[in-house]
Amino acid sequence: MPELPEVETVRRGLAPTLVGARFARVETRRGGLRAPFPPRFAERLTGRRIEALTRRAKYLLAALDGGETLVLHLGMSGSFRIEGAGAASAPPTHFPRGKSPAHDHVVFVLDNGARVVYNDPRRFGAMDLVPTEGIDRRPPFDALGVEPLSDDFDAKRLATLSAGSRAPIKAALLDQKRIAGLGNIYACEALWRARLSPLRPAAILADAKGRPTAAARALAPAIRAVLEQAVEAGGSTLRDHRQPDGELGYFQHSFAVYDREGAACPRRGCGGIIARVAQGGRSSFYCPACQK
Repeated sequence: MPELPEVETVRRGLAPTLVGARFARVETRRGGLRAPFPPRFAERLTGRRIEALTRRAKYLLAALDGGETLVLHLGMSGSFRIEGAGAASAPPTHFPRGKSPAHDHVVFVLDNGARVVYNDPRRFGAMDLVPTEGIDRRPPFDALGVEPLSDDFDAKRLATLSAGSRAPIKAALLDQKRIAGLGNIYACEALWRARLSPLRPAAILADAKGRPTAAARALAPAIRAVLEQAVEAGGSTLRDHRQPDGELGYFQHSFAVYDREGAACPRRGCGGIIARVAQGGRSSFYCPACQK
């Protein structure tokens, strides 16, 4: 499933075309995706102007001038394709993405001449229309934790979220009620940068008084740095993710540990071998030699 950097990459790719445009027509080619579309979905969107396109965790939020927000989730294999003369300028497309008409489920025709096509072979994505006012108090947003790229996230906040926790540190990082949008790939990479084993308890991030420990002061900036670098690289392309212009993400070429079981640890002077361990149904990759 796309993680925060992949969703943020999609947001940045769509925003120049979407923001300021109106939906001239909306075509739905089936009754829904993971769940049915909301009542009168196409009708309620038609004529509405997109005032802003933001991201919350792994959701895209298109705020509309009619007082509603279009909520978009990519699921496992969802992607957007921008077509037409009104599309904002983008780099050449070298990797065609999601062009099979059989999987084009929603087409947003804009008044600037562009078409934004949602393609989703597995149909695990979702779209909804909700009132903009009070959206943070509505599910699923009311249960989401802090944004790891926001000013509210630092070592102190990480310690507060982890104090007294018996969960393994990796599991705590993936808990969306604590930290929103952080997924398996970037949790593994951040823990390697901070030299912390995914098997250690999350409680090591706070001392007896709830203050951040050295581990928290290493991990918080590591999380921010790995996410920022992944966003700049266009995310990671392992299976389904590509950018809206069709380009692959490139951060997978920078992985230190993720999906590198049996490879040498890239940390200079370490000499360790990357290992894989199952945690909560997911694979954690780490170096036992330098991650303690």
